[in-house]
Amino acid sequence: MDIEPENRILMIDDDLKLCRLVKDYLGAFGFAVEAAHTGPDGLDKARDPRFDAVILDVMMPGLDGFSVLKKLREFSNVPVLMLTALGDESDRIVGLEIGADDYLPKTFSTRELLARLRAVTRRAKLMNEHPAPATELANGGLYINAATREAKLDGAALVLTALEFDLLFCLMKSAGRVLDRDRLLDEIAGRSYDVFDRSVDVHISSLRKKLGDDPKNPRYIKTIRSVGYLLVSEPDAKNEA
Repeated sequence: MDIEPENRILMIDDDLKLCRLVKDYLGAFGFAVEAAHTGPDGLDKARDPRFDAVILDVMMPGLDGFSVLKKLREFSNVPVLMLTALGDESDRIVGLEIGADDYLPKTFSTRELLARLRAVTRRAKLMNEHPAPATELANGGLYINAATREAKLDGAALVLTALEFDLLFCLMKSAGRVLDRDRLLDEIAGRSYDVFDRSVDVHISSLRKKLGDDPKNPRYIKTIRSVGYLLVSEPDAKNEA
C-alpha cells in the first residue's frame, strides 16, 4: 500500500542535478518533490493546490525567480523558500518584500533546507487548522477582517501577502501598544521557529509602503528603536471583536 507523503514540494530550478539531489534527500524524510526547470512550467505546476511549499531559485534563464514569485502571489499563498546567491542580501530582501516566506543561499546544507521547509510548512498547516476568528478591526482609515482575510485602506482594498496580513492584524489587535519582534514572530507563526529578525523588518517595510506610510512621520506603524513596532491608535479608531 502506498504511503501518503508528509508534504508535497514543488522545486522550480533549472539545475537538474540539484533537483535530483534534493528530491532524493527529502524523500527519505517523507517529502514528495516534483521539479520544474523553467519559470512558466513552475507557475503552471504551482496551480495544483496539493503542494505544501515551493523551493524557488532566483537565477533562472528567461523568467527569473522574482518574476515567478510575483505571478505566483497573484493566485496562491503557498509558502515559498527562495534560493539566492551566497551573501547577496539584496536578493533576500527583494524576495521577502514580494512575498517569499524564507530564503537560503544556493550553497545550502541539506539539513538546513529540511529544517526550514519543516518550519514554513508546519506554520502554514497550523494557520489552516486554526483559522483566525471572525474578527473585524478598524483604526482610522484602516479596516481588516480576519475571517475573510480582507484588508482596506480608506475604502480601497489592500493586496497583502499572508505574512503582511498577519502582521497588520497582530498590530491592529494591539493598537497603541509596543510589540517586540519576538512577540510578532510568535503571533504570526503560532509557534517558535527559526527565522531572522531581519525578515520581520523587511515585511514591516513592505507593509508600510502599501499603507503609504512615511517611517519618519508615520500615520500607522511606528518604530520603537531597539524594541519593535507600534500601530498608532487614532482617536476615531473603532475596534470590534
